[in-house]
Amino acid sequence: MSADASSGEAYADALIRQASIRRFDPDREVTPADLEAIVDAARWTGSARNRQPWQVVAVRSVEMRAELSRLGRYAQYIAEAPVVLVVLSEDNKAADTEFDVGRFTQSLTLAAAARGLRSCVATIFPERNSRAAAEVVQSGEGWIVKHVLALGYRTTAAAEEGQSAIPRGRRPLGEIFREL
Repeated sequence: MSADASSGEAYADALIRQASIRRFDPDREVTPADLEAIVDAARWTGSARNRQPWQVVAVRSVEMRAELSRLGRYAQYIAEAPVVLVVLSEDNKAADTEFDVGRFTQSLTLAAAARGLRSCVATIFPERNSRAAAEVVQSGEGWIVKHVLALGYRTTAAAEEGQSAIPRGRRPLGEIFREL
């Protein structure tokens, strides 16, 4: 197997392993070195005209995580994550900004998975909440928050009983791909 094929398989494995989780091991710390390595890898994500319309703020504060968790309809779990990465977007109304920030956020999740960490992205909305989240992390003028990444190690505690409201697995390849 060539080195290119091997690295391609490693990427595919990281993509599959990065499945979103919302419960984290409270006893395992995410180190500052981990956070720096994750953001350093993700900063190489491409963007339109190489604008790089993003910033990241790591939040460990229990109070700040709790406040952020109230700003997204399905964001409650970020209050319990050991650390969250608040992804700031340039508030420039450019059509490609959110696409670029989405790519960057996905790169953060993949970089975290490559280091053995797991994550789940919370969406912050509506716009007043995006602006409030930016104020929570003292972002300054010209920035909003639409994505917060809960980050930590997978818990080994048994999952709660009950059914998930979210479908599991993936649609078959034949349903989403065709070649002409």
